[in-house]
Amino acid sequence: MSDDDGTVTFERDGMVAHVTFNRPHARNAMTWKMYDELFEHLQTINGDDDIRVAVFRGAGGEAFVAGTDIRQFLEFETGDDGLAYNAKVEPMFMGIERVNVPTIAVVDGFAVGGGLFMAAMCDLRIVTDDSRFGVPVARTLGNMPAMNSLSRLVALIGPARTKEMIFTARLWDAQEALAAGLVTEVHPRDDLDARVDELVGVISRRAPLTMSGVKEAVRRIVDATTPTGEDLIRRVYGSQDFKEGRAAFVEKRTAEWQNR
Repeated sequence: MSDDDGTVTFERDGMVAHVTFNRPHARNAMTWKMYDELFEHLQTINGDDDIRVAVFRGAGGEAFVAGTDIRQFLEFETGDDGLAYNAKVEPMFMGIERVNVPTIAVVDGFAVGGGLFMAAMCDLRIVTDDSRFGVPVARTLGNMPAMNSLSRLVALIGPARTKEMIFTARLWDAQEALAAGLVTEVHPRDDLDARVDELVGVISRRAPLTMSGVKEAVRRIVDATTPTGEDLIRRVYGSQDFKEGRAAFVEKRTAEWQNR
């Protein structure tokens, strides 16, 4: 593995766990190595009863996470490759949601694609006023989000806004995201860290069993409305349009969709 594969770091400061996605030259786009490191850190957090809050953020000041690195898709040939991809990354996404303690996504810049879904798996999202949010797959790769990821986005912003976001492939600004319920708070960049520290201080003093109980209850409610979508994933990832979207992205041109 090279330095280009990035890293996900873990630090503990008293009762607070800090997880940082560190691949700033690629807007922290996730590689397999980074996903594996994330999984290890999630296990560490859940195994430490003294941790009360976990904070997730991206390095570099330009992005939280800009989805999965395109290199991870280059060898896909069939729809089953899409199912295998989801089987690998969804436990990481759901692992964020299943962290025992309250989680805060600190977004400074872009949270797009898989990065938006990772932020959506956190309990709270504190963002800068110049952050941007979206799932532009209908413009870029022509792939499809997993059902669990979509269900969390629908739970936050509703079916209509979810479809509008994905159909148009446009990026929302911070104020639109706040109004829609996608983010919790918006702050100027210079005020962000102070507000996160303040919020961490408040949450770390609250009853941990109450918070973990509510987290699990909400997760079960959302899970109860999430059906399987393997047929949809297989169809989209196995399509000629996905192969075209992947090639167009690498070649930095506009994809020519054929609906097949």
